[in-house]
Amino acid sequence: MTPLLSLSGLTKAYPGVIANDDVSLQIAAGEVHALLGENGAGKSTLVKMIYGLVKPDQGEMQMHGAPFAPAEPRAARAAGVGMVFQHFSLFDALTVAENIALGMENAPKLRDLSEQIRQVSDTYGLPLAPNRVVGDLSAGERQRVEIIRCLLQDPKLLIMDEPTSVLTPQEVQILFETLRKLSADGTAILYISHKLEEIRALCDTATILRLGRVVGTCVPRDTTARDMAEMMVGKVLATPTRAGVEPGEIVLALNKLSLPSPSAFGMPLREISLELRRGEILGIGGVAGNGQDELLAALSGETPAPVGMVQFQGADIATLGPNARRKQGLLAAPEERLGHAAAPDMSLTENAMLTGAVRERLDRGGFLNWPAARGFAERIISAFDVRTPGPANAARSLSGGNLQKFVIGREVLQRPEVLVVNQPTWGVDASAAAAIRQALLDLATGGAAVIVISQDLDELMEIADRFAALNEGRLSAPQPTKGLSVEQIGLMMGGAHGMEVAHV
Repeated sequence: MTPLLSLSGLTKAYPGVIANDDVSLQIAAGEVHALLGENGAGKSTLVKMIYGLVKPDQGEMQMHGAPFAPAEPRAARAAGVGMVFQHFSLFDALTVAENIALGMENAPKLRDLSEQIRQVSDTYGLPLAPNRVVGDLSAGERQRVEIIRCLLQDPKLLIMDEPTSVLTPQEVQILFETLRKLSADGTAILYISHKLEEIRALCDTATILRLGRVVGTCVPRDTTARDMAEMMVGKVLATPTRAGVEPGEIVLALNKLSLPSPSAFGMPLREISLELRRGEILGIGGVAGNGQDELLAALSGETPAPVGMVQFQGADIATLGPNARRKQGLLAAPEERLGHAAAPDMSLTENAMLTGAVRERLDRGGFLNWPAARGFAERIISAFDVRTPGPANAARSLSGGNLQKFVIGREVLQRPEVLVVNQPTWGVDASAAAAIRQALLDLATGGAAVIVISQDLDELMEIADRFAALNEGRLSAPQPTKGLSVEQIGLMMGGAHGMEVAHV
C-alpha cells in the first residue's frame, strides 16, 4: 500500500546546528503516528517542513506517491495537511465562527459557516457553539475551535503539537475519542507529545528523534513509557526522589485574597486562603483560565493586593511590588516563557539580569555588573543542562524546553524562601521534566516552600505534599496528595470549594 506521506532523507541546518539530519519516515492513511524526542531533537522543524513553514535543505517528500514540496502553509492545506499548534492563534473578542472564518481561504457566509461548525461538532463529538465569544471559552474549548477549523478543510493528515498540555483528564478523553473517529475515517494523525502514557493509549506507531536523527521506532502499546523516554534521551532516566522533611513554620499565608479581574477575559480571585510551610510543596491544579495567572501575579507582586491579604514570614507584603518581594525571598516563574518569564530578543545574560539583579547582587551603585550577570547565566546553563551555544544567545533562539529549564534554573539558583511556579514542565521532554521536578524537590528539602501551579495532574501527584484546585477563581481546601483518587481530584477541580473531600 502506498503511504499517505513519505519523507526521505530530510535535512535542515541552521547556523551552528543541524535540526534534522537525513530523516525518513512513512505515515499510512488512518494511522496515528507519534513523533517523539527531547526538546531540540528536531520535531518542530520536521513538522514545519511538512506544513510548508520551512524548506528542507536536502531530501524529498511525497504525498499519495506524488512529489510534495509546499512553499507555504496554504499549499500544504490545499494538499490535505492540517495543523493544530501548541499555542492557539485565536482572537478573544471574536466569536468561534468569526475566528474560524479568518483561517479559511474562501470562507462562506457566517450563517452557513455556523451550520458547518455545528455539523462537524456533532459528527466528531466536539461540542461547541459557533456564536460564543472565544474569550469566554476554556482551554479545551479553544482547542476544539482549532481542530474544527482544520476539519472544515477535510484534511488527509492532521498534525497535532502537544494537544493535551492544557486539558483536564475529561477533555483529554473527548479529544482522544475525536482522534479515533478521524483515524477510523481514514485521516492520518501525526501526534507530538511528551506525555508518554497518552502515546501508549492512542498511537499505532512512534518514530523517535534524537539530535535531529531517527534513532528508532516502536509500537507504543507494546513499549513502556520509561523505555520510550530512554530511547529519546539515550540513557537511563533517574526517578525524582526526595528525602523526608517535616514541614516547618508558616512562611506564606493568604487571608481571603480577593482581586478583580485584570482584563475583560481574566478571572477574579475570590477569597483565597492558604498557609504554606517551609519544606512543603503545595500543588495547585485546575483547568486553564480559572485564575492561575492571576494568582501567580498576586503572589509575585505584579498585582498588588489589599492590606492584610498576603503575609510573608509574618510581615504584610500585600502592597509590595515584585522587586521588593524578591529581595525578601519570594520568587516566581510565570507560565508564559517568551514575553513574560523571558524577553525574547534579549540575551540569556540580560534575561539573567532581569530577575537576578537583586538577590545575586548584579549591580553596584546603580551600575549593572555584566561580567557577574554573564557568570550567573553560565551557572544556570551548566546546572540545568540548557542546550545553547552560550549566554550571548537570545532567549528566542532556544527551544521551548531549554528556555523553560533556563527560566526555572534562574529562580532556583537564587535560593528563594518561597518559589511559585506556573506550569514548570509545560512542553518539556521526559528528561528535562524529571530534572526540573528534582530541582523543586531539592529546593523543598533544603527548607524552601514551593507552590507548583500545573495542569499536569501526574506531576502534582508525584512531587506535591498537598493538593488544591482552582475553579472560577476560588481555591479548594488543600488535601494531602497521598491517597487522593482521580475522582476526588475531579470533584475539587469541579468546584468543591472549601470542602473537605473525604478519602476512600
